[in-house]
Amino acid sequence: MKSVITEDIAYCQELLRNNEIVAIPTETVYGLAGNIYEEEAIKKIFEMKGRPLFNPLIVHIHDISQMDALVKEVPEAARALMKTFWPGPLTLILPKKEGVSDLITAGKPTVGIRMPKHRVTRALLQGLDFPLAAPSANPFTKISSTSSQHVASYFGSKIPAILEGGPCEVGLESTIVGFEAGVPTVYRKGGISIAAIKECVGQVKLLTKEEKAPVAPGMLLKHYAPSTKLMISETVAETIEEHAHLKIGVLSFFKTNYENCTVKVLSEQKSLDEAAQHLFSALHELDQMHLDVIIAERFPEEGLGISINDRLERAVH
Repeated sequence: MKSVITEDIAYCQELLRNNEIVAIPTETVYGLAGNIYEEEAIKKIFEMKGRPLFNPLIVHIHDISQMDALVKEVPEAARALMKTFWPGPLTLILPKKEGVSDLITAGKPTVGIRMPKHRVTRALLQGLDFPLAAPSANPFTKISSTSSQHVASYFGSKIPAILEGGPCEVGLESTIVGFEAGVPTVYRKGGISIAAIKECVGQVKLLTKEEKAPVAPGMLLKHYAPSTKLMISETVAETIEEHAHLKIGVLSFFKTNYENCTVKVLSEQKSLDEAAQHLFSALHELDQMHLDVIIAERFPEEGLGISINDRLERAVH
């Protein structure tokens, strides 16, 4: 039995009111959503993903007024980022109020807040009187889901409903920014480039790797991984030649002229934004082809290429 894929927002709202979990579309990736005020629902998210309890969740809101019940204070730099990038693929780590469950924050004094841009999920949130906790809709460490079909293939009948929203437009998880001693600090590279964050608030710190007690999601070294062995190469043609005895798939930015292998091109227009949008769907396709190895090109270290390389490096780890 498969999950129900539906466009019925009211049906999904009713499930959420009854402490069920619903997969929701966002502009970044699909998420597994539950009522932040019901620990029964939050526990279901962790259990369904196989996610360790030390890895915090992100709270999704539809209106800035909802921040009042969630956070103690909002630094000026955070307000500037909210004004520039919300709604959109930005999560802010802020000091939480007592009403936010320690289960969501992994016992930390901060909580991640995001206002998604996707019209379907905004409509869903606007009809609820509670925000939603929603990590990515994939088993822990596996490739993120950027379509309802990806979610269904992972969870089958374990999840009662997947709210259909089409393919995700950004395709990478949100960029996560916190504030350490008042300094904007990037905890996860994501759908907003570091250059864009710097343009808004000036210099930032990078603190994107933490194995034992991550402040934010996406900091663990292993993440986003296919079942097929993955390699990153700066000289793909040579790497293909070295592994010519194997059945090879190639994840390419824009080149198509690799011989004796299956090639997935992320952007014929050489657009890093388009490549980011297609990254996870291409990895899903290659992972289903019973290949011996996937060879990924290293992307330019600029714009969203930095975030793409981050995902690939964690998938390889």
